[in-house]
Amino acid sequence: MTQFGISATTFESLRGRLFGLAYRMLGSRAEAEDIVQEAYLRWHESEQSAVENPEAWLVTATSRLAIDRLRRLKTEREAYFGQWLPEPIVGDASPDRHLDLAEDLSMAFLTLLERLAPEERAAFLLHDVFDVGYSEIASVIERSEAACRQVVHRARERVRGDRKRFEVSDAAKTALLHRFIAATEARDERAVLALFAPDATWTADGGGKTAAGPHPIIGADRIAKLVIGLREKFWAPGRTMEVATINGEPGLCILDGRLIAATISFVTDGRQILNVYAVVNPDKLPRHDTHEGHTHEGHEGHEGHTHEGHEDHEGHEGQKGHEDVHR
Repeated sequence: MTQFGISATTFESLRGRLFGLAYRMLGSRAEAEDIVQEAYLRWHESEQSAVENPEAWLVTATSRLAIDRLRRLKTEREAYFGQWLPEPIVGDASPDRHLDLAEDLSMAFLTLLERLAPEERAAFLLHDVFDVGYSEIASVIERSEAACRQVVHRARERVRGDRKRFEVSDAAKTALLHRFIAATEARDERAVLALFAPDATWTADGGGKTAAGPHPIIGADRIAKLVIGLREKFWAPGRTMEVATINGEPGLCILDGRLIAATISFVTDGRQILNVYAVVNPDKLPRHDTHEGHTHEGHEGHEGHTHEGHEDHEGHEGQKGHEDVHR
């Protein structure tokens, strides 16, 4: 095998791990794939014979590239219309699924990571999710090991402190989602209400391109009215709702034929729904062929696009298609 072949083989064996790191750093599959490709180019151009630990070299390169990219994206996301949510991964499409990190791939967890600065996010993920030592983290963020320990400690407090963790099986989550589908299709507001905790939240990301409210909806009563209102007023002909794997967990896809119109992720204690994250921005949704059984990635834009003139469309009628799937 040629040196190029050895180089490519080494990289491919680590691609899933690198993508998993970049995706958790950026919350965007498209951005993560760009970072992994750039890391590959740097690896291919490097003096590999002088690299003692290829995995450490590639993790460091990917982390630094992701930090730089996130710094630029932060400005765009601050100008984003409404609530910014991560780009969902639909189905068993995560290249690092074999690493058994599904609970740290959830929409709820990735949303919490947004409160961290880029270097904090990298240090926290490297240590707490990818089990990287402080000496290696120090080389990534260019601080002492002692300083890295403090960075990780502070980041952990900010993220773990507000993170709801429940031991709920996928079977229990799926059963709850089927109850949600049944109550919604029956337009049974009381049944929907019973599924949500009193202080539940519903956060939707339309990116200014669909009619999603700019602020989270809080309270089971308001959420139940929203769900039934959407089902009665804005449900397009042929639209379906089905259980799917969203970021490694059971969630829902709303489909218009083969097109994914929305993904809905849930946080639950097994009895009630505590939080909902609905992504309806078409630029963040993959093209999904339900007949072929696989997902086609295709994104026309990035997170930074904003449209002015949109308001909270609660009670607004008359838009179809992608619009008005979720508020």
